[in-house]
Amino acid sequence: MSDPRTAAILDPDSLPAKNRGGGIRTVPLVTARIGSTSLLNGVTTLDPGAAVPLHFHNCEESVLVLSGSARVHIDGVETDVKPGFTTWIPTGVPHFFRNTSSTEPMSIFWTYASIDANRTIVATGVTTRIDAEHR
Repeated sequence: MSDPRTAAILDPDSLPAKNRGGGIRTVPLVTARIGSTSLLNGVTTLDPGAAVPLHFHNCEESVLVLSGSARVHIDGVETDVKPGFTTWIPTGVPHFFRNTSSTEPMSIFWTYASIDANRTIVATGVTTRIDAEHR
């Protein structure tokens, strides 16, 4: 993870990736707390057919589709997205992403409006902190 107050160019291939199971890998890139503003961002790659389970966060989240195609479920509405599509998900809104390709991985760039972000899986109620140690 990098502190953006120090200039840096980050190569995601040189950063530690977290294998989240089910064909999902995440690389957090930058975390920042500047005054009352804090952000956490990174890249998640989903293998063909992989899905992030239905979940919600304790903060807003923006997701930019970098490559591939996905089915996105946000607050009960499903939409197909492709590279360049961006979502904005308010605090507490259930959502998931599923790679709809049978052959190609998909990558998303995400930003949380807090470095103290957490994820709660709807099916289990389990909450996990999202930071350098727990992606």
